[in-house]
Amino acid sequence: MVSLAAVGVLVAGAAVAVPFALNAQQPSPPGEPAAVPSPAPAFTKQPGTKYYNQPGPQASATRAVAPMAVNVSSAEQGTSIDPGAVGLSLEATDLADPALSSANADLVATLKGLGKPLLRFGGNAVDRRFFWTSSGEPMPGDRQGDKAHPARTVTPADLERVKTLADAVDGTVNLTVDLGHYDPARAADMSKHAARIFGKRLVGLTVGNEPNGYPNNGLRPGSWGIEDYLNELKSYAEAINKAAPGVPIIGPGTYSEAWWKAFARTTLPQQRIVSFHYYPLSSCSGSEPGDEPTMANLMSDYMHPRVRDYDRRAMQPATAAGLPTWLTETGPSACPGTNPTTKNHASALWYSEFALNGLQQGIKRLGFHSSLITCVGGPPLSPICSGGKYLQPDGAIQENPSYFGLAMVSDLGTGKFLKLEQSGGGLSYAYAVKHADGSTSVYIANKNDPQKDGQATVTLSLPGKPTAGTMTQMAGPGYTATGATVIDGKKALPVANSQRPMVMNFVPGSNVQKFPLTSGTVTVLHFTY
Repeated sequence: MVSLAAVGVLVAGAAVAVPFALNAQQPSPPGEPAAVPSPAPAFTKQPGTKYYNQPGPQASATRAVAPMAVNVSSAEQGTSIDPGAVGLSLEATDLADPALSSANADLVATLKGLGKPLLRFGGNAVDRRFFWTSSGEPMPGDRQGDKAHPARTVTPADLERVKTLADAVDGTVNLTVDLGHYDPARAADMSKHAARIFGKRLVGLTVGNEPNGYPNNGLRPGSWGIEDYLNELKSYAEAINKAAPGVPIIGPGTYSEAWWKAFARTTLPQQRIVSFHYYPLSSCSGSEPGDEPTMANLMSDYMHPRVRDYDRRAMQPATAAGLPTWLTETGPSACPGTNPTTKNHASALWYSEFALNGLQQGIKRLGFHSSLITCVGGPPLSPICSGGKYLQPDGAIQENPSYFGLAMVSDLGTGKFLKLEQSGGGLSYAYAVKHADGSTSVYIANKNDPQKDGQATVTLSLPGKPTAGTMTQMAGPGYTATGATVIDGKKALPVANSQRPMVMNFVPGSNVQKFPLTSGTVTVLHFTY
């Protein structure tokens, strides 16, 4: 995660005065007309058809939510969800963890719930307490860790083990090499073994983690800056390209716009992918109220446009250079310890819609920072964690609410985003995806407070007349509820689409469907024509 020094830069680039109303009306994007509800045909229950039974509004949910109209066009946005769009970011030292193996059936099942995930290994560990060797050298004494975050040596045998996990989940891998201790030859040696072991599953290498923070954390002198980084990067890239020809360099992996631009303009011998890091609510001291990790900020109606605009700004240098953009490390906050953005149902809603927001803008891959440390005493921000006593993992993997939010994104599958118009619905956001077989999925995040806000009546206009429309839904009893986020009433992944019930009030052959959605839910609707 970003350091406190990093937070200051991020906040300075993103903070503005914001309203904190949790249920403000959502206007249509500038220049786009508001969606106008079309008349919905009368619903007649079809004999033998099972319709979805969502949780109803709570007795305390007395605040009305404006009716929501969503008009989905047949025109494409120009962006898509590709395989492996959502993945996890882990510390580089986790490569040495024996739990990262195909033998860990619990972890395999969890990762499969994210589709074909990208496993990114980097974080603060790579430049501080990580040591690579392929020849059995002892770890240098300058690698410093602690009981919860020990310094670790990683070898080719570790990569072989992680390869079995990547194979088991049909995932891909992004490795980070140590730039904190300048050594292009050692990085090239790691790259050579990684390319041999992972093959096509190795989608890129990153040189250092958040190098813009080096002058503040002691890894480089205070005068060290962008030009120094680029010179060191070129030396690394040349050595890596000789050892692992054709493997892309993903960088700079920073939270600073100037560094994104510099990396995008730099010529390297291999392909480049521009990456950035983003934790919106990282004013840990509260000095910037709009960036403090509070429930009001997390569920503010300003969060969606804030994320959208930051993502667009991060993508601009890459787009200008004709390069893809990846968000390789992210989460709601980089502040240590538990806060209102962690381990609750609100975080599940946030993670899910945050991912769709970025993917629709054109970000190709997102890595949500995670940990395999025990849930007891471990990083509360992580979507997953290990069972057992503190620092004594028992082999079981537990999923936090945010994991289920990401699983709903994975459930959308791959396809091209469709243009749509949306109005009403309070704190609700809709996305539509066209799949290769011609079917359409519509994702609606109803982020209104389930303890205060009633159901939203949705009038959905589709680009065709569906013969079937199925549904799956993530729900929870309240923003602050922990351990209560469920999908289709269970702490489990969605069932196969062929086994799902019909959308409530579904009318076959009508391009207009009308149904209620309970607050605090993420719903995926799948229509075939």
